[in-house]
Amino acid sequence: MPTNQELIAIAKRVQLGNYQPAPLVITRASGCRVYDVEGRSYLDLCAGIAVISVGHSHPEVAKAISEQAVRLTHVSNLYYNDRAIELGAELQRRTGFDRFFFCNSGAEANEALIKLSRRYHYERGDEKRTGIVSALGSFHGRTIGALSLTGEPKYQKGMAPLMGGVKYVEFNRHKAIEKAVDEKTAAVILEPIQGEGGIVVASDDYLRKVRELCDSAGALLLFDEVQTGYGRTGRFLAREHSGVMPDACSLAKGIACGFPLGAIAVTEKLAGALPPGSHAATFGGNALACAAALAVLKVFDREALVENAESVGAYLGKRLEAIATSAPEAVLEARGKGLLRGIKLHSGLNPAGVLEKIRNRGVLLSLAGGDVLRFSPPLCISAEEVDEGVEVVELVLRGVK
Repeated sequence: MPTNQELIAIAKRVQLGNYQPAPLVITRASGCRVYDVEGRSYLDLCAGIAVISVGHSHPEVAKAISEQAVRLTHVSNLYYNDRAIELGAELQRRTGFDRFFFCNSGAEANEALIKLSRRYHYERGDEKRTGIVSALGSFHGRTIGALSLTGEPKYQKGMAPLMGGVKYVEFNRHKAIEKAVDEKTAAVILEPIQGEGGIVVASDDYLRKVRELCDSAGALLLFDEVQTGYGRTGRFLAREHSGVMPDACSLAKGIACGFPLGAIAVTEKLAGALPPGSHAATFGGNALACAAALAVLKVFDREALVENAESVGAYLGKRLEAIATSAPEAVLEARGKGLLRGIKLHSGLNPAGVLEKIRNRGVLLSLAGGDVLRFSPPLCISAEEVDEGVEVVELVLRGVK
């Protein structure tokens, strides 16, 4: 078996340099643990950035993919397939939304939301409504449209010109959105928790007031639940915490536990907003991806993973708050909901260096917002595994100068 170093040397010759991976090559995984090619084990509190919802290599998901692969993988959207129909019906039952469009990623889902919002107003004869209001600190994806919605200049560097018609406003201040929305606004898009922005939680009152504002102004309200959806915050969708129902939302990441799949969910109000021929995705809703997603939902139910995200997530939150108290020289605050949590580091620290020290002790995390250690483990994580990971993090942070 080649070593990490040998494989990384090949990777540097054959792959583009747009990523800066950690210097290890992961070759297998199970539950909440991954293993590199040299056999070292890591407790995975990153989960592919909130993707591995039911745990690595879950046997039921693997079985569903295997069985579907020998039955039907893809027929295109020139025809119906049974798995996509079944998945839509399951999501309708669980989310409160009425209709669904399937694609391949969160960025694609947000692209679809842009088109949906503009076409909705066009079909109503209000062609001037093309503008979109987004939040500073937000992240909506890397395609040009989704990148244009992203309120973080570092992701946009060198990519101009971006899509026009987007206004950015301060997050968690409804007055800022009130000033930005006008008769040309098609939609407001928000994350219930800004994930890449640093695990910044929107207040329930803020989301309710934005809903009221959109209703009075005639604009749509869109939620990006790519990272917060699918049980991550202790509810199936994060919108449930506030009780706010957006007109549409995007989903991805945990939807198929690592198999590429994304979706938009819409209320019946928008059922005709994308008429035939107005939008498509060649691989969207293919039978193989939808079979994986159906298996994920079965595991959610049988193993009570949304409930686990709530209970173990609350425990993780308490443990992180304790770190903020015990290591005030390193940590400013703990943030988050459910199993999407973060601890913000003091500005004098080197976040990448802290992350490396934690990784060298066998625990995987990721950074959000540049200076926040993000905890987004598989939803099946136990309290004992939380203790194991948090003890390593605390040990490192208490030793950081």
